[in-house]
Amino acid sequence: MSCGDRWKVLSIDLGERLPELSGEPGYDGVHIIFVRGGAPLGHCRIPAEQLPLAPRHLANCAACAIAPATGDQLLKEGFRSALPGLPAPAINSPEQTLAGLLALDRPIEQLASGVRDRASAPRCDVTVAVCTRERPDALARCLESLRGLAQQPKEILVIDNAPVSEATRETVRRIPGVRYHKEPRPGLSAARNTAMAIASGDIVAFADDDVIVDRNWITRLSHCFEDPNVMVATGLVLPAELETRAQVIFEQDFQFFHQGFRTRHFNSEYFAALREKGVPVWSIGAGANMAVRRVAFERGYRFDTRLGPGVFGGCGEDSEFWYSLLADGWSCVYEPSAVVHHFHRASGDDLRRLVRQYMEGHVAALLLQFSKYRHAGNLRRLLLRLPAEYLQLLFRLVVSGFALENRILFSGVLGCLYGLRFVFRLRRKETLAA
Repeated sequence: MSCGDRWKVLSIDLGERLPELSGEPGYDGVHIIFVRGGAPLGHCRIPAEQLPLAPRHLANCAACAIAPATGDQLLKEGFRSALPGLPAPAINSPEQTLAGLLALDRPIEQLASGVRDRASAPRCDVTVAVCTRERPDALARCLESLRGLAQQPKEILVIDNAPVSEATRETVRRIPGVRYHKEPRPGLSAARNTAMAIASGDIVAFADDDVIVDRNWITRLSHCFEDPNVMVATGLVLPAELETRAQVIFEQDFQFFHQGFRTRHFNSEYFAALREKGVPVWSIGAGANMAVRRVAFERGYRFDTRLGPGVFGGCGEDSEFWYSLLADGWSCVYEPSAVVHHFHRASGDDLRRLVRQYMEGHVAALLLQFSKYRHAGNLRRLLLRLPAEYLQLLFRLVVSGFALENRILFSGVLGCLYGLRFVFRLRRKETLAA
């Protein structure tokens, strides 16, 4: 089925009366995010040919979309999200679970109460850091959204990474209450390390410059750190718009950012269970919406400056950082109520380039993790799982008549091959060390 070229992104609050949805001129349909108290619970897509849609039919769509997240928040078991790479958790007491499900009364109202609790003032100081390079318009949009946060952070930092102009400095100068810092070393990893080094908050919350943040973003992220073993929290990344075919493909087919609407906890037991098979740390979340306990930096944890945008590949520096923490017994949390809205790449060429860069960084991160820890699961992913996935994709590509989304996704093969060059960076470091 064609994914269409344009979809109108709508947010519908389930605490209000459901509307009758009408068609949106010029759009292939509507992409709906169902929310309660500002926290997203599920989403669905309704093609234009099914519009207009009466409220009772919209209610059916909402019920199906929000059931997993609602059950996860209100019941002790039965709706827990399966962690990536592991089977769904077993139900220890089916009778008790069923009884709890049948006893639910007005669950949406109960959800709203829980959301309000999580939106209360954070118990720790938060520094918000935006690492950027020569994208002043996107940066200004991001910073304006930060000014609308319900709970203002202790400080807002802008790390200007290897600038070639004064555009970023001038943008920051026009927005009060933002602290500017120039980091001459190129690479997102160097910029993030600098942010943690100079931050004054207990928690450093990172937002990419191409996002706008929800008003309760840092408040809900900060609640994840009530557990002292949690060193990283990530949140949900939703589309800010779906105005081009490339943006629709990124959101629908790639799932690089979207990790669902249910909370996930990643700990040392999870890591140990998958260490020899390959720990899918890239499924913990996205660096575009991430917070780090600053004590992790003080304990010596760093984003590896050989990896990441601006240095090598388009990603991987964040997941490699999470891998190191989990390997040493710390925990990470994915919290979907902490939301940012991302402006996906708008053109097909940009998206194709991004896919190649993502896979280049992914392969490099696997090589780096194996170099540091000698965990066989990284090589298993690199030498067995990735080739098998691309063989399956090649089959889909042929069967689909070389559909655009499959062609763009298959371009990641080239990125994987480019990623193998990272071996030479590892060898260079070993040579210098010797």
